[in-house]
Amino acid sequence: MRDAPDAGAPASFRRALLGRSVQEEGPDRVALTPPEGGAGLSFRTERPCTRPRWSTVPVGRHEQQMTLCLDIRLDDLPAAVGHAVAPGATPAGHQFQGHVRVLHDPVGHPFRLLVEEEE
Repeated sequence: MRDAPDAGAPASFRRALLGRSVQEEGPDRVALTPPEGGAGLSFRTERPCTRPRWSTVPVGRHEQQMTLCLDIRLDDLPAAVGHAVAPGATPAGHQFQGHVRVLHDPVGHPFRLLVEEEE
C-alpha cells in the first residue's frame, strides 16, 4: 500500500508504467492487478501526506522514513527510463550504479529500473 495526497495519481502512473488494470477503485483507495493475475498494488489517499525522501543516510526521528522501493528488472535501461519519464516519473538527483536508475513517481515514491550487471 502506498500513501499519497490523492490515490488516483500514483495508481494512474503505475497503470501506464506497468500495464496494470484497476481491480478496485473508491474515493480514497485504488487497487491495481496485472492482467494475468498475481500480486497487485494498492494506493490510498492520506492527508496530510509527507512526500517520500530517497536517501542513503538516516533521517531524523520526525522525518519521513525510508519507503518501499519497487525494483523492476528489464533488458533495455535507456528505453525503460524513457517509458517511465513519459507518464511523469523523474530521475533521482544522484545515480549510484550504472546498471540501476532510481526514479520517483509523480507523488515522489521511489522505484528502481535495473538490468543485469555486466561483468
